[in-house]
Amino acid sequence: MNKIVTIIGGVIGVLAIILLGRIINTGDTTIQSAAKAGDSGLVNGLLDPMAYVAYLVLGIILLLVVVFTLKNMFSHPGALMSTLKGVGSFLVVFAICYFVLANGVETPLRDGEVLSEGGSKMVGAGLFMFYALILIAGGSMLFFGVKKMLK
Repeated sequence: MNKIVTIIGGVIGVLAIILLGRIINTGDTTIQSAAKAGDSGLVNGLLDPMAYVAYLVLGIILLLVVVFTLKNMFSHPGALMSTLKGVGSFLVVFAICYFVLANGVETPLRDGEVLSEGGSKMVGAGLFMFYALILIAGGSMLFFGVKKMLK
């Protein structure tokens, strides 16, 4: 498995270096002037393959992270229980922020579009959840810091 990952990483690395060399060889000014002139063929021909390599690497990394995380969680019951507690706590905080604190209002945007009531409520819930998680993290650091000082 280690050899396969090393070979795949090497192939992707060489491909990325070749694509980067094409971009550097073309030059910034040529790419910028082609983009301003509307020559999407040159710009897309140079930049799209590099973006696809980046998406491929991101997809492979995400897949490996999910697979090995799930494998580790299911092989250690304590880790699984701890993960479920964390996810459950997160969902409880989200439910409180969404159903209790957030309210949705249809909002006109600058570009003429309208943010729906549901979208507005989701944004509000996200902000309230962000604030709640900051307070929880700060409170726990303060609590354990004071507890450690008193020992």
